[in-house]
Amino acid sequence: MSATWEADLNALAVSALDPGAAVEDVVVEAGEGWSAVVEAGGSVRIVDIEGKQGVDALFYDAHDVTNRYSNTETVCAGGETYLTTGSRLLTVEGDELMVIVADTCGRHDTMGGACAQETNVVRYGPHTRHEHSCRNVFLDLAARHGMTVRDLTHNINFFTNVPITPGGKLSFEAGISGPGKYVELRAMRDTLVLVSNCPQLNNPCNDFNPTPIRILRWAPAG
Repeated sequence: MSATWEADLNALAVSALDPGAAVEDVVVEAGEGWSAVVEAGGSVRIVDIEGKQGVDALFYDAHDVTNRYSNTETVCAGGETYLTTGSRLLTVEGDELMVIVADTCGRHDTMGGACAQETNVVRYGPHTRHEHSCRNVFLDLAARHGMTVRDLTHNINFFTNVPITPGGKLSFEAGISGPGKYVELRAMRDTLVLVSNCPQLNNPCNDFNPTPIRILRWAPAG
């Protein structure tokens, strides 16, 4: 039986940014991706339009993609397995990439990884071999930015409910996010962000019904 996974109500925080001032405002369908460089001081907001939709994301120093997001550095420095308002996203070199500045969901997974052809087959059977996956999306996005499979790294699963069981295993459960919930991050340095709107159909991370998300991006103030 999995451990209870609930939002950290003390960490919920709304954003003061005006959507009308965003330099980019797009809807990303399930199974599709988005990428952009968020300039230092700029922000990006990921909105779960219909609720219970998992969103995978990768982060890189825009000027040195080898200095990329590290789950190990981030979790160890923050002392928490899950992320929410105030969490700092750190690189393999310990540099700050982004900080979560607003969060109306309450907690986001760092441990579950991105769905892939290989893991789908192992977990759910050979009939899933040709299903679309976040890894496919990330490979396509990475190629657009001159990267290869070697550059894929730890990812964050926003809105995704992956509790750790008392036995130390991961359990993929239905999400706790609702319609319109969002997470917003501010860039501490120019950060390349790759997002995959998860198409997973074999576990309840998307409530077995992948749905669209909305992404807004703001330029640095001033």
